[in-house]
Amino acid sequence: MSYLVEENPAEHRFEILVDDALAGFAAYLPRGETRVFTHTEVRPEFAGRGVGSALIRSTLDQVREQGGRVVPRCPFMRAFIERHPEYADLVVAPA
Repeated sequence: MSYLVEENPAEHRFEILVDDALAGFAAYLPRGETRVFTHTEVRPEFAGRGVGSALIRSTLDQVREQGGRVVPRCPFMRAFIERHPEYADLVVAPA
C-alpha cells in the first residue's frame, strides 16, 4: 500500500491518496500561518489500516516544514497529538 499526502488549498484540506485513490482528508480553516483543523475523515474501505494516522502525521510534518501552527479542534487530530508529544510544539491556543 503506497500513500501520498498533499495539501489541497482550494478545498482547505490535506488529502491522503492510497494507491492513487482518495482515502481521506483533514479539513482546516486558514488563519494566517495557523490552520484550525476541524474534521478528519477516512473512507470506510480504508478504515482500520492506519490511514488516518498516516494522514495526520504527514499533515503535521508538512505544517512544521512550512513554519505553521495548528489548532486541533478535530478530536482525532487532538488525540493523535496527545499520543505523539513530539507534535505538541505545533499547537497554539484558539484565538
